[in-house]
Amino acid sequence: MSEATQATRRKRIRIGDLLLQHGIISEQQLERALEEQRRTGRRLGRTLVDLEFISEVELLRFLAQQLQVDYVDLRNYRYDPSTIRLLSETYARRYRALVLQENDGECLVGMADPTDLFAYDELTRILGRRIRQAVVSEQELLEVLDRVYRRTEEINTLAEELGEELGEDDFDLARMGDEEADDAPVVRLLRTIFEDAVQIGASDIHIEPDDHVLRIRQRVDGVLQEQEMREHRIASALILRLKLMAGLNISEKRLPQDGRFNIKVKGHSIDVRLSTMPIQYGESVVMRLLDQSSGVLQLAKLGMPAAVSERFRKVIRQPHGIVLVTGPTGSGKSTTLYAALSELNEAGKKIITVEDPVEYRLPRINQVQVQERIGLTFSRVLRSALRQDPDIVLIGEMRDEETAEIGLRAAITGHLVLSTLHTNDAMSTPARLLDMGAEPYLLAASLRAVVAQRLLRRVCEGCARPQTLPQEQLDWLESVLGERVRKVAFRHGHGCTYCNGTGYRGRIGVYEMVEMTTKLASALRRGDQDAFEAVARTQAGYRPLALAALDYADQAVTSAEEVMRVAGGLDITLEAAPVLSDGAAAADVDPQSLSLVDD
Repeated sequence: MSEATQATRRKRIRIGDLLLQHGIISEQQLERALEEQRRTGRRLGRTLVDLEFISEVELLRFLAQQLQVDYVDLRNYRYDPSTIRLLSETYARRYRALVLQENDGECLVGMADPTDLFAYDELTRILGRRIRQAVVSEQELLEVLDRVYRRTEEINTLAEELGEELGEDDFDLARMGDEEADDAPVVRLLRTIFEDAVQIGASDIHIEPDDHVLRIRQRVDGVLQEQEMREHRIASALILRLKLMAGLNISEKRLPQDGRFNIKVKGHSIDVRLSTMPIQYGESVVMRLLDQSSGVLQLAKLGMPAAVSERFRKVIRQPHGIVLVTGPTGSGKSTTLYAALSELNEAGKKIITVEDPVEYRLPRINQVQVQERIGLTFSRVLRSALRQDPDIVLIGEMRDEETAEIGLRAAITGHLVLSTLHTNDAMSTPARLLDMGAEPYLLAASLRAVVAQRLLRRVCEGCARPQTLPQEQLDWLESVLGERVRKVAFRHGHGCTYCNGTGYRGRIGVYEMVEMTTKLASALRRGDQDAFEAVARTQAGYRPLALAALDYADQAVTSAEEVMRVAGGLDITLEAAPVLSDGAAAADVDPQSLSLVDD
């Protein structure tokens, strides 16, 4: 490090004054940021970024220039995990630093705050080498640490420890179920499994005993990642503990059971929905993880195209009628409905939800958990809910004829009804309800709109490369989506440490919306599904799911594989799906909008 740089660091850069001197921010902006800093206690640089007075990249590049050090964009940096592990996780998180390179007795260390003299001296002592600093984003640094310092080795070590404690004989149920045994190996193993899942953003944890191994699988971005352990005998101890936490019958192993519990993990409040099922080698456990501390997504952050979002907001503000959100399991339907409820949740409106299970707990909203085993069914709760003078009713799912009929009748008697249905697209939704026994006149009078959706995996920015599709795939896509496919510059991820070798990182939603009109209602009254589809496809603003997915591929957000996955599950043809002109995009979609959670 040069003497000039050391002198600059000793002066402890006053970032606000420097930004002001260089004309990057105004005096008024600096005063506003200082006021906010005094209120929140956050660093000034972070405050300026949060107030959108300067972008984080712009700030980091400016800081690097002033300190005469490098700026490293970790999103595109190909790091070696073994090099990063030269610094233990404890010190890496404490000093917000990671080792990026090591050669000739010198380490390149990325730091979120390179002006921290104490951290610099401590890192020099700990590493025992000269340090060359680089400026990195703190958020990106923490994400890298979460990926590199996975709990895989710790999980294996704790599993071996638990296996040794159990020995060859059956374990003591009373001892293993001791709620006070926080240091017991089974408790520490479960805690580590949950911490690992939260670190990588897993939505589900699967515990599956097999003949000679125990598999722990975590669903990340819709795809399972697997870890095998030889200590398959510990499965019984893990499942016993989980049953105790969920208040289930620990002696019942022949029948499936469902429960839930709440845990605190790395500062997150996680609601865990647990399901057990007897299988050949014991019991399989699946846990759905819902991060309550992150709150419910807002409609503005769902990633809906502006045209769809505007129409959807208009529809859910209507005083009565039914709005349906459709798609397969795991397509984010519940997330969309909760976002809608969050926007509608006002002091002047009575909202009741009927769910199985209740996923997110919302203030002011009366949420009812369906319990079939005691006779508290959807239809029974709905009848009672309608006597509670609600303005808005959310039905978790249209499961049967009785539930559908009550919901439709509620929609024509002055209530706004929101619900979900498992259909492939918006077009097939009325047909599904008619097949369930709904009366055509009732459906025509009550239905206001149908939104179909899917979740697409995002191509990893760290390893995205241009992709040349095989001729047969290109021909198939063209047969479904038209000639525009030939002009799309497809990209895919090769796999890197940033995406755990999958080529994808995060997900984004694609949407298709059909609003009811007089012509559509007339087709429904006649029960004419073909006429309904023909009219709906010519509706202004209608855009099929597959074409919306192709828009994202054209923007390099997703891959051809994801477009084919969406298009392959839909019944569309060239005649039925309008192909827009070149450059037509999914309205004003922000490709960096937040990923959705599974429903």
